[in-house]
Amino acid sequence: MTAQMLSSGTTGWVRWANTHRKWLFASPAMIFVAVLIIFPLGWTVYLSLTDAEGSVRAAKEFVGFANFAEVLTDTDRFWPAVWRTITFTGVVLFFEVVLGMAIALLLWRPFRGEKWVRVAILMPLVATPVAVGMMWRLIFDPNIGLANTILGWFGIPPQPWLAGESTALPTTMFIDIWQWTPMVVLILLAGLTSLSDEPQEAGLIDGASAWQRFRFITLPLLKPTLIVAILLRGIDALKTFDILYATKGKGGGSFHEVETLNVYAYGLSFDYNEYGISSTVLIIFFLIIVGSMWALTSRRKEVS
Repeated sequence: MTAQMLSSGTTGWVRWANTHRKWLFASPAMIFVAVLIIFPLGWTVYLSLTDAEGSVRAAKEFVGFANFAEVLTDTDRFWPAVWRTITFTGVVLFFEVVLGMAIALLLWRPFRGEKWVRVAILMPLVATPVAVGMMWRLIFDPNIGLANTILGWFGIPPQPWLAGESTALPTTMFIDIWQWTPMVVLILLAGLTSLSDEPQEAGLIDGASAWQRFRFITLPLLKPTLIVAILLRGIDALKTFDILYATKGKGGGSFHEVETLNVYAYGLSFDYNEYGISSTVLIIFFLIIVGSMWALTSRRKEVS
């Protein structure tokens, strides 16, 4: 009787395991990732509700949502950082998608020397963002930089570029566009190569122009891939830190001209040791990113 029960139990376990095998095989990795995400997020939430400063091990008191009230009413640093983050993300995403689409369309059809062209286009992705930031910092140096030297050849006066309060943010946007447009090109080019040639041939037979074929055939078919590119690059642009810190340093410059939420939170943590306030900024930033991901993901489902 006992042997029959054990055999029945073993058979039932094997049957259950076979039915749910995909979850059993994936569960170790899922648990590991969950721990890596949940613990830092939970600790950050905890710090955001305290007055932690000086050291994370120092005595701290629970202050509830006082930090959130302080941050959300800060019109000197927090809200300007929010608008810089939104502006930076919106501008670079627009140009990277437009340029990425144009370059992907040019590379879509085979042509002589296309391999060398693709290698040249992907070169900016080889270097790290910090190295790219330092390189462009030298190029845009107002005194010895190559950019002003070239402008001088055409009789144009030197520009402050990264040193100017009003030109620093557009200059960092240009650097980001230069480095990350190839990533959008790769995604869109993969989507284009997966499209069937039949709709294009049908449009050509019907006498549709190149613009009409792109607008009414290529673009609608490419929308799911386009939204993926926007999602990946948009979230990454929101979190940009390396280039901004490498080019402008602490606080995003003397006048905080390129201080985004990432740079602001970093300064609060490592320059001023205000861990409670910085954790609050990070939680708000996290909610902005999650909201953006949810909106884009929902849009992708609708398109699909």
